[in-house]
Amino acid sequence: MIVYEVNLDVDASVAAEYRTWLGAHMREILTLPGFVSAEIFERRDPPAPPGQCSYCAVYRLASGEDLERYLREHAPRLRADGLARFPGKFTATRRILAPLGAV
Repeated sequence: MIVYEVNLDVDASVAAEYRTWLGAHMREILTLPGFVSAEIFERRDPPAPPGQCSYCAVYRLASGEDLERYLREHAPRLRADGLARFPGKFTATRRILAPLGAV
């Protein structure tokens, strides 16, 4: 299992519209091979910058190969859609987490 995390800072002026789009975007991603689940969180710490809302989209994938396929075959198109709809209104950073084992 791989965790793919996308951290978003969104201008408050478009936050409601962005959240609506993000929900549809995440549902589309869940139809792709290897995606197991997805959740959206409000990031509270660190707090959002003034005038922005902060979110964290967390995806779980079956394998690292599934994530690599997504990044190669689907991510450019899906990322471009958000950039076209909300130009200059959000920033995104990403993390990839791989398990080390159960405790």
